[in-house]
Amino acid sequence: MAAAKISTTAQDVWPRRLKEARLAAGFSQRELGIAAGIDPSVASTRINRYEVGVHKADFQIAVQLAKVLDVPAAFLYAESDEIAAVLVALHRAPAARRRQLVKLVLDQP
Repeated sequence: MAAAKISTTAQDVWPRRLKEARLAAGFSQRELGIAAGIDPSVASTRINRYEVGVHKADFQIAVQLAKVLDVPAAFLYAESDEIAAVLVALHRAPAARRRQLVKLVLDQP
């Protein structure tokens, strides 16, 4: 039997990134939903449906979720794991360090 291939299509990047960030932050689905302003009676279900790809969140919801998770919204859409990691590191770095990192990246040939 062949091993299951992990898909990285545009359709499943966002759900995978959301779940990855939620778990890293230590939130349950319900806790994340409530913290992002989703009605407590549907918070767990909505986050679950986002994570399994049944429903797609609009950009405003993505921004709210990202804020709670302390990741940039762009992280949720990053297809590359390397780019996703850099986005989070840049987002969380102090302002002076961010300026240094941006200069370093932009000055590269």
